[in-house]
Amino acid sequence: QVQLVESGGGLVQAGGSLRLSCAASGGTFSRSGMGWFRQAPGKEREFVAHISRTGSMTYYADSVKGRFTISRDNAKNTVYLQMNSLKPEDTAIYYCAATRRVVVTTLTREYDTWGQGTQVTVSS
Repeated sequence: QVQLVESGGGLVQAGGSLRLSCAASGGTFSRSGMGWFRQAPGKEREFVAHISRTGSMTYYADSVKGRFTISRDNAKNTVYLQMNSLKPEDTAIYYCAATRRVVVTTLTREYDTWGQGTQVTVSS
């Protein structure tokens, strides 16, 4: 089974950028679709972005479309989330997750493995 470790979170001013990384080990990363989710205090975990096994297909939540970019490097067993034009409402703990489903999925229950999360704080 894949193990996931996120990094790259931090404090940034509104309008700034951050790049999150998620390193995978212990499994077949290239056979997993990958997603990023986030959870703000007092709110449910929500879908942010998904990338297919080969990276040929991506899908985004409307709230981040045009600002965030998900990508992956299967040779490095790593998935990335480039976040630009950050807003205070992007503040949350960001989690990466792996799914064995072939199709795009935005549902938390369809992801099998989760990282521990990394905090992103955007100040106004």
